[in-house]
Amino acid sequence: MTALTAHAGRLRWALADGLTLIGRELSRVRREPGELIAALIFPAVMVVLFGYVFGSAISVPGGGDYREYLMPGLFAMVTFTATMAVTMRVATDASRGVMDRFRSMPMARSAVPFGQTGAEILNGVLGMAVMAAAGLLVGWRAHRGIGPTAEAFALLALMRYALSWAGCYLGLVVKNEQTADQLMPLVFPVTMLSNSFVPTGGMPKVLQVIADWNPVSALTAACRGLFGNPGAPAASRTGDLAWSVAHPVAATLGWAVVLLAIFVPLSVRTYRTRGR
Repeated sequence: MTALTAHAGRLRWALADGLTLIGRELSRVRREPGELIAALIFPAVMVVLFGYVFGSAISVPGGGDYREYLMPGLFAMVTFTATMAVTMRVATDASRGVMDRFRSMPMARSAVPFGQTGAEILNGVLGMAVMAAAGLLVGWRAHRGIGPTAEAFALLALMRYALSWAGCYLGLVVKNEQTADQLMPLVFPVTMLSNSFVPTGGMPKVLQVIADWNPVSALTAACRGLFGNPGAPAASRTGDLAWSVAHPVAATLGWAVVLLAIFVPLSVRTYRTRGR
């Protein structure tokens, strides 16, 4: 019982410190609003750019409006590219000695990565709201009602949170904001080699296999099905599709669990040992 009480006390301590650091990240956004404004403008620009540039050039399998086909892919793309924002923040704090100051304070060692990733969820919710508003303006709609729509946004938030832990670990490893900035372009091939913008059926076989098992494709397919948008995997064709695309909700949940299981302990351990 004593050990259980001590464990509960440490957990409350870590939670309180983590909430304090989430507040610190939000206060930094208030002092430097340019970063938040840029992060919110980027998704809206992507909606308009891809929707109108590609909208007249790409046909949707089975018919339908391309902008409705596109929006779930853009939601997934922004979810994955946001990983690098966490990497940049963590690397910046590490290079400027902020992490060392945190480590010298009487605070839970797990609070710093929890604070960084928790703040990213709040930023992500705001970003998804802006992107959804931009999508509505260009003609996108969610057709299956409140429940499936909420489930789709919950999947996006869960994947963003899981990826934020990967970004946190990467930021702790590179320890340099210039290096983190140079890594940003590496995310785009991952998001482009998927079903986000075009069907994978026209790709060469090797690339099609990679794209179908890409977690971006699973998240995109899950959102298309939950939103009721064109391009969702048809129940009659699931036997012809890769498992991750035929069962995209389960695949997305699996990817999120794997990412959390790997990067939560890695991030916490790396933060604890970095100053030794």
